[in-house]
Amino acid sequence: MKIVEARFLRGPNLFARRTVLEAIVDLETLDEVASNQIDGFTDRLIQMLPGIGEHHCGVGYRGGFVDRLREGTYMGHIAEHIMLELQALGGYDIGYGKTRMVHGRPRHYRIVVGYKLEKLAMRALEQALQVVQAAADGRVLDIAPLVEELRAIRCKQGLGPSTQAIVDAAHDRGIPAIRLSDDASLFQLGWGSRQRLVQATVTGASGHIAVGIASDKELTKRLLSAAGIPVPRGFIVTSIEEAQVAARDVGMPVTLKPLDANQGKGVTTGIRTPQEVAVAFERARQHGPKVIVEQHVRGQDHRVLVVNGRVVAASRRLPPQVVSDGRRTVRELVEEVNADPRRGVGHESALTRIPLDASAADCLAAQGLGFESVLPTGAVALLRGNANLSTGGTAEDVTDQLHPDTAALCVRAARRIGLDVAGIDLVCADIAAPLGPQGGALIEVNAAPGIRMHEQPSEGVPRAAGRAIVDGLFPPGDDGRIPLIAVTGTNGKTTTTLAIAHVLRAAGLRTGCTTTEGVYVNGERIMDGDCTGYWSGRAVLTDPDVDAAVLETARGGILKRGLCYDRSDVAVVLNVTADHLGQDGVDTLEELARVKAVVADTARKALVLNAEDPHCVAMTEELREGVEVIFFAMQAEHPVVQGHLQAGGRAVLLRDGEIVLATRDGSVPVVRADRLPFTLGGRARHNVANALAAVAALVGSGQALGTIAQALQGFACSSEANPLRLNVFQLGEVRLVVDYAHNLAAYRALIDTCRGFGSGRLVGVVSAPGDRRDRELQDIGEACAQGFDEIVIYEIDEDRGRPLGATARALLQGAQRTGRPASVEVDMCRALRQALQRCRPGDTLVYACATRLSDLQAAFGHLPMAEERASGGPALRLAWSSELPRSPVGEAERLQERDVAATGRRVLLPRRHEPA
Repeated sequence: MKIVEARFLRGPNLFARRTVLEAIVDLETLDEVASNQIDGFTDRLIQMLPGIGEHHCGVGYRGGFVDRLREGTYMGHIAEHIMLELQALGGYDIGYGKTRMVHGRPRHYRIVVGYKLEKLAMRALEQALQVVQAAADGRVLDIAPLVEELRAIRCKQGLGPSTQAIVDAAHDRGIPAIRLSDDASLFQLGWGSRQRLVQATVTGASGHIAVGIASDKELTKRLLSAAGIPVPRGFIVTSIEEAQVAARDVGMPVTLKPLDANQGKGVTTGIRTPQEVAVAFERARQHGPKVIVEQHVRGQDHRVLVVNGRVVAASRRLPPQVVSDGRRTVRELVEEVNADPRRGVGHESALTRIPLDASAADCLAAQGLGFESVLPTGAVALLRGNANLSTGGTAEDVTDQLHPDTAALCVRAARRIGLDVAGIDLVCADIAAPLGPQGGALIEVNAAPGIRMHEQPSEGVPRAAGRAIVDGLFPPGDDGRIPLIAVTGTNGKTTTTLAIAHVLRAAGLRTGCTTTEGVYVNGERIMDGDCTGYWSGRAVLTDPDVDAAVLETARGGILKRGLCYDRSDVAVVLNVTADHLGQDGVDTLEELARVKAVVADTARKALVLNAEDPHCVAMTEELREGVEVIFFAMQAEHPVVQGHLQAGGRAVLLRDGEIVLATRDGSVPVVRADRLPFTLGGRARHNVANALAAVAALVGSGQALGTIAQALQGFACSSEANPLRLNVFQLGEVRLVVDYAHNLAAYRALIDTCRGFGSGRLVGVVSAPGDRRDRELQDIGEACAQGFDEIVIYEIDEDRGRPLGATARALLQGAQRTGRPASVEVDMCRALRQALQRCRPGDTLVYACATRLSDLQAAFGHLPMAEERASGGPALRLAWSSELPRSPVGEAERLQERDVAATGRRVLLPRRHEPA
């Protein structure tokens, strides 16, 4: 068995609304071998992983999976369950998985399993195959090392209890949580301009100066003492001699601790002799050159959590200790305590294992004990002088016992330091009494307090500390989200996305959008290339300058990474037509529609659908409750539209050349289609449809009709606003149209649009991506030969798995079905020049499947060119770099060169870079 490919789908995807690992596994010699065909197979699995006996499987009862094993099930399904069990042993109980054969690929199975930590999930999959293979071979593996490896991964990269509590609280409130680094607990809560950053329990509202003060224990004490808050008297020292003098001045017993350490590192309490001072100083100096010697305050250790000026929780912390049974040694008693499943390493669990280290040995020695000592029954042996949970201590919730005066003192201490989240350490005999009269004191203020002692106390009532921190960042009713409109479909996505973003900017929102041409923030392109997937969308949602997001979401991004958002306000599905079929396991239009439906499923306010596309209409069958469907249609009387209106729905329609918002009670005019520049006077029917979809999306998001109409009249298909989408230039006496059309439906729409320009001939320079199937390429070639008067076929400069010339040949084969003029010139520049030679004055030259506007400079850099402005403004003259070599192009030399615009400004066409 081997893993052929694996991908992490980090958001809603084709299989689930959650994160999953999708893997293709080749079963090799175990293909079609059932579990009941191998003697002892099931028993060996149970021996290795007894936990699989709890799995329900599809039969729905405990032990159901074992029954399936004994009845006979196949190895892919078994590997799925073993992976789930290994993840559970590693610390993550998942419970979601499915396995299916891969159509058309013998021996191959697609295993889809939920996960929480990518590296752990991938390793669990690898281990699962090892376990299945071993059981099939008659072997029993030692599972313990595998599980320890998984737990080590979790300990290193997983979230600690404090961070997890905050993330869980955010999820409970519907606030997005984005982990910004796999190696740190740095999270962004919320999106765009409404985001807040959290690292552990330090928030973006925690001031740098305040955190710095809290890190300096002596400075903290001085500030608190000046504010009348009781703190222990002490000194900073840098040598043993200074420490011993300071201890005499303070008065024994004393406490020694590093100036800058945390989590109880290097702390020794109850020191009574100069010799003990020397030992404690050396321990503290391991964590920093400066050491605090301070008065030892008698009493119990307490931690009070203050969040945004309010006490959220209080705990009594007990140092790690064991109670003797009169028989076993201290070491054996500690081993028993550490066997508690609640105890783990570091911060991975509710409690931490008690370390048997030098500090524990010194603490025992001070009691006249050692690790091998056996105490009388009931006697207590302390293993630490401090009560930090990170060194094995335990915590009891005492929130309801905290005296109001002490609570007020803690709030005042946090405010004096300047922290929004603070852990206040107190030592006193009775937490229910005022601090001062009993001789208690505030010991420390922590800027990044752990909250697991409050969320998961050893005794007492759990407190929602994580929720309190989240509530401090996001007031009630604020989910930290910005408006998000998601756009998908086969054709028209980029134009619709940019049109929507244009209107939102006009409405005063700083808008971020992703498109096939790049990522834009507030109209400025910040990334080039095909940016329609997970990472591009995340770049928008993590940008603090974005008030609203419009995300073009393509098939490839959904299949390869899943969505970067869990839900959208409005989802738009423009159409479902043939493109990319035969790739990534998507072979039919129905399967492609299911991929697009992943976006539709995220809608929470409105779902915009093409009423004239049956695949889009079918997406209403699994609609979430409360989501409004808004149809759009070029045919106002379409039966789907009429039925929808009669049922009380809304639709955006084209009626007598006017875009209208229709309801059962009538319609409201929005704007005439021919007044929208990107429809080229209404000739570009596909862009009229895109305009309908954009209006519907904007209506669904709550934008006013007046704002929509006015803003859309300022959006054009220019090389600047919408590159490679019906960009129209004048090249001498020939009109040049540049478009990204790359599939059959797009080519047909482009040809229909260009036929509306006038009586001249249409000369096409055409191509298609090489990763399409032959029959799709041939259909494109046939449509182009029928639609254009003459075509020149070229190949785009991309490695799509075909040898040079193969794509062009497939296109030519389709063109030859028609008997119309067609030729092949594989090189794009030569194809453009050859096509221009064939043009006559008044003709339209169409450059299709264009991927870079800079190609025009390479082909026609020696010629004057101006971009037409559909809005009626003056033509924008384009000047090429004078450094480009001039090369003759035959008959095109007859075209006269003209001056650049009067300003003399050189305009450089933007370059489209392919993503890495």
